[in-house]
Amino acid sequence: MPSDLTGRAKRWGKQRLRRMGVEVTRLDSGGPRRSLPEVLAHARRVGVAPRTVIDVGVAAGTSELYEAFGAADLLLVEPMAEWRTQLAALGASGRRVQVETVAAGREPGETTFFVHRVPACSSMLGRRGTEADVERRTVPVVPLDDLVARHDCAAPFVLKVDVEGAELEVLAGASRVLADTQLVLLEVSFFELVDGGAQFADVVCAMRDLGWAAYEIYNGHVRPLDGALAQVDMAFVPAEGALRRHHEYATPEQADRLYRSWGY
Repeated sequence: MPSDLTGRAKRWGKQRLRRMGVEVTRLDSGGPRRSLPEVLAHARRVGVAPRTVIDVGVAAGTSELYEAFGAADLLLVEPMAEWRTQLAALGASGRRVQVETVAAGREPGETTFFVHRVPACSSMLGRRGTEADVERRTVPVVPLDDLVARHDCAAPFVLKVDVEGAELEVLAGASRVLADTQLVLLEVSFFELVDGGAQFADVVCAMRDLGWAAYEIYNGHVRPLDGALAQVDMAFVPAEGALRRHHEYATPEQADRLYRSWGY
């Protein structure tokens, strides 16, 4: 097929798929990574190699994360006891898995946990918007630093936190963990979807103050209310760490090849 016909056929195919709500992109196109497996594959390529993966706000588990770092131990922190048996079963693979049925927070103690009709939407911050039909439970709170010490978890760490707006409360109790962490994965909201929940600017600024820089933005969804972007997932790395040692866009050789591909 002549190249001009091939190009038109490709454009027509993409337009048809787009009208169906489907978008196709090449993984090697140079565009942004859009999924957790892509982000983690890149992290491995640039040297992220944790000995322990810490997952806070686990629900049913984050299989892509555990598979990406298959040799790492797992520390799973999930306050809803309903998930405990399913998470403990991950240890059947032979890897070391520790499950803590607590909420990670700033200080040790107890808190009221609001169980949503959709379990993964539960939070220790309260109701979601106008929804008040939740079960209230009292759950223990333990700082992440204490949990890691309790289980003698080996550094370095990769830390994922998805706790429905309370991510900064978890990080406030994790200063020692963060000092030995290579990569932090956070769910970030653009609206106060849960009463008192941290929003995008709050999270980015707080992470900057803790010495971390935004590294990737991936996943995400819009809200039914008006189609506005509601949440994304973000990866952060140490601002002064190895992954930010260089701020150049490309080597001279890479830049030359790129500009030639553009016709310059």
